This record gives sequence, structure tokens and C-alpha cells, in this order.
Amino acid sequence: MTNTLHKPGTILILLLLSILCCPAQNKRPVNINNLNKKWWKEAIVYQLYPRSFKDNDGDGIGDLKGIISKLDYIKSLGVTAVWLNPIYASPNDDNGYDISDYRNIMKDFGTMADFDHLLKGLHLRGIKLVMDLVVNHSSDEHEWFKQSRSSRTSPYRNYYHWWNAERGKPNYRWSFFDINSEAWKYDSLTNAYYLHYFSRKQPDLNWENPKLRQEIYGIMDFWLKKGIDGFRMDAFQFASKDTSFPALPAGYQKNIIKYYGMGPHLHDYLKEMNKQVFSKYNIMTVAEGAGSSFTDAHNLVDAQRNELDMAYHFEGMDIGNDPKGYSLLDFKNVYTRWDSAFASSGWLSIFLGNHDVPRMVSKFGNDHPEFREASSKMLTTFIMTMRGTPYYYNGDELGMANIRFDSIQDYKDIAAINGYNALKNKGGDVKGYIEQQKFISRDNARTPFQWNDSANAGFTTGKPWIKVNQDYKKVNEKAEEKDASSVLNYFKKVVKLRKQNPVFVYGKYTLLDKGNPDVYAYTRELNGVKMLVLLNFKSTIATIKTGINLNKAKLLIDNYGTPNNDGSLKPYEAVIYKL
Repeated sequence: MTNTLHKPGTILILLLLSILCCPAQNKRPVNINNLNKKWWKEAIVYQLYPRSFKDNDGDGIGDLKGIISKLDYIKSLGVTAVWLNPIYASPNDDNGYDISDYRNIMKDFGTMADFDHLLKGLHLRGIKLVMDLVVNHSSDEHEWFKQSRSSRTSPYRNYYHWWNAERGKPNYRWSFFDINSEAWKYDSLTNAYYLHYFSRKQPDLNWENPKLRQEIYGIMDFWLKKGIDGFRMDAFQFASKDTSFPALPAGYQKNIIKYYGMGPHLHDYLKEMNKQVFSKYNIMTVAEGAGSSFTDAHNLVDAQRNELDMAYHFEGMDIGNDPKGYSLLDFKNVYTRWDSAFASSGWLSIFLGNHDVPRMVSKFGNDHPEFREASSKMLTTFIMTMRGTPYYYNGDELGMANIRFDSIQDYKDIAAINGYNALKNKGGDVKGYIEQQKFISRDNARTPFQWNDSANAGFTTGKPWIKVNQDYKKVNEKAEEKDASSVLNYFKKVVKLRKQNPVFVYGKYTLLDKGNPDVYAYTRELNGVKMLVLLNFKSTIATIKTGINLNKAKLLIDNYGTPNNDGSLKPYEAVIYKL
């Protein structure tokens, strides 16, 4: 739910894991008949940001009926599951991640009848639905918090973390979205402070309270009984706290996940949740964030522990945050280490974009007109050929790019706005801040989906809630659908290739040409089938040294159409061979 630059699970995972020894790659042959096959391991997940996907009623905000109108498009992509960002009732302080009623739909998005229609429509097309579940915190406009705030003797008081002022001011806790970076907010009504790791309007729920936990499990059951297919547990690694709130040691900022994440009773809550709810359904459960070590990550998702199914780690997202570029060697190291750590147990998500990071092609590829299409296709190839469940953010299949707003008035994201105001209040370099936001702001990924070249890219007949990227005249679904060589049609081909070849889901991964600073090369092997993937991450011709003779190899896909015959790769070229 938060920008990778603001979330502790992303700020320090890179630093912490970089000092861990890389486990040896799994060298044992993998036999598909011995694998613990699950539908969610073989899923291809399409992340759908409802506010920006398709507006049906002309109010400038995407809605459920808009999504329903595009179900055939989603089906045409070949994806098998949709992850839907929050649609629950919300005052929308953090674009729906501040929930005021977990059993109702935000009015901007429609009605519960619309939701039921959407769910039925997806299932009729063979597509599963996974919902965001935001239960580390609620909105301050939730009835629980209103009651909790009303009196120290309220039965809802302990649904949240309160610190009575007569005890003195509580020890400092940092907040990701607060303009003063202060997570304790004084409330005069009961002369006490409440805790909010995120916005002031997002008070943290008290998971120490068994009554609160039962409320949450009831909410989960409510949606699962409707027939949804799973949950992504937003920010849940922060749910358990040391409620004595001891002082943080000097230098805590360098290891903040140690004090904010994977709290003392987190696994107890997850085991209880699994026993009371998850175990009763054939669903997919995803841990957003993965602690500060491979052990943390495994403990969340190892099947024998009966907690969650899949880790959604952020270390890869921390690479590429510098507008000047990033090291492919670092990128390869991260994904190779994570694959190695999960080679024999547990399961990972594979992604390069979501609602909390810049557009994939702008961050990890090259969105200049000369290279946008080739680098988009290359990055798609990476996501769809790695072990783990691929997650693909809506619009990336078109090669949508960062919008790069010039003025803070154009931003809608609370993280960007509060960060700007905090810097302004300190007399900081707000011009430099805007330049940084052009590259890393979450709003870059939240601009309206580009359907065609008509007004507002066909997203709405009204005024869009956020501006449309002006490249929509060329980058849009209608134009790309007609172009056999488009980013969109390439995406469909790679998705089809993955679905036809379980080696890309379950096969052993082996990194090749490790020291090559330009090319990411690896093989995938399963039951005697071996695939070679070659990816040039640079805007220049690159050479490769895999030691593999390609004379008898079968070309399966090339984002340029035909590969070179001299062992080189064109700028941002992606090639897959069957060996």
C-alpha cells in the first residue's frame, strides 16, 4: 500500500539481505510429479487498480461497472487471476487503504450488487479474484475507531493502540505518511495518544485483542463465502507490536524492519487465522512484505507452518530507485538469491510493477520512444519466465510510462503531498523533490488506463480524477490490439508460452554469464525440458557467453522477431530458446 521508499519492509530488506550468505542453488533434478502443485502457483495474476481502470458513469473515477465492461479484454490477456485493489467503503485518504466499512463498497466504485456481478463475470471466464485485505489499520472514520475514541471505557477502546497522556508522552515511533513523521497522535477527547504507522487517518488496529481478531476473521469469512479466491494481506507484517513500546535504540533507522515488522505474536495470529478461516477454503493468501531475512520469509509461507501461501518481497523494488540508473549485477543477484532460498520450499511472487511504484518500463526499462516497446517486452519476458507466481500491473501490457508531473498540484498521493509539505515547512529543496517524484512517485502508476485515442484516452466522459498521460494518442489498447508486433500482443504470446510450459512455473533456475553487466541469462529445467532465456537490459548491442551451443536450439520467441546469428543481442532484446 505504500511507496517502496516509505515502507520499512522495502527500505531495509535490501541492506539486510545483502549481508546474508546466498544459499547454494538447488542442484537436484526437479520432477513435476513430486511437486506440491497448487492453482495459485500456476496462476498469472493481473493487478487491477479500480480507480484508474475504466469509468462507467462519467464521474471521472473508475468503477466496478467499468471493470465489468472490460472483462472480455481481461480474458483476452490470458491471465488467470485478478488482484483487485481495495474497493471497500473508505473516505479515501490513502486511495482506499483506509477502510471505514469492510463489508460495504466505496460509493465511488458502485454497489455490492455490482461486486457480485463482477465476481460472477470473472468466474464465468475462468478467472479467479483475489482481494486486498487491509487489517493492520482501519480508517479513523470506521465505527470501531469512533467508539474507541469516544471514551476510555468504551468496549472498542482496545481495538486500537492508545497511550494515556498521564503516563507521559510515549516513546517515539516513526510514521510513513505523517507530515511530521510522528506515529503517535494526541487526541484531546480522552487525553490520550493513538498509534498510526501510516496516515493520521489510519489508526493501527490492536491485534493483541482477541475480540478484534474475531471481528477480522468474520470479515474474511464474509468475503470468502461470497466466493472470492483469496487475500493479499496488506502491510500485515506490522500487525504485531511490542505494546510496551520501548524506546528505539540509536541507529534504528538503519534496521527499522527489526522494530516495526515481524512482531512477537505475528505467527500466532497467522496460525489462528489459518485454522479458523483459510484452511476451510481452496484459496491463495499472500504476505505483503517478507520480514528482514530469508528465514522470516520462509516462516510466513512454508506450507508445513499453516500460515500464508506466498511471499511478496520488495528487495527487487528497491533496485532502480535512482533516476541515474541501476546495476544489472545487483538486479541479478537479488532475484538469484531469492530463487535459491525458495528452491525447495515456500513460494514467491515475481513482479516489477504495482500501484506503489513507478511504471515498470520507466523504472527498469527505457521509456524513450526508440526503446519503450522493446524494453517493455523484455521486462515482460523476465516476469513470465521466472519461478514463482507472476504479478502484472494493469497498463504495463501496453507499455504505459511515467507521467512525470511538474507541479505538486497535480499529485493525488498522500505520500507525495505530505512529503512535499514537510520539506516545504523545513525550507528544503522542493524543486529537487518534484524532480525526484517525477521518477519515483506512486501517482506515475495510477494514471488512467489508456483505452483509445479519444478524449481522456477513453477512460471517462467526465474529468479524470488524475490527469491522463499525454502519450495516449500512440500508446493505447485499441491501437495495440490491431498491431501484431505491439507490446500488448507480445504480452499475450508470452503468457500463452508460460501456460503451455510448466518448466517456467516449477523448473530449476540456473543463472548463466553471472558477471555480464548488460545481459541476464538463465535456464529453466524440468523433466528433461530445458529452456534458455536471454535478456539484454541495455540500450546498446550486448554480447553473451553462456557456453551453450544453439545450433540445435529451437527459437520460441524473440521480441524483435529474429535473433542475430553472431551471438549478440540487440538493445533490450529478449530471446527464449528450447534446448
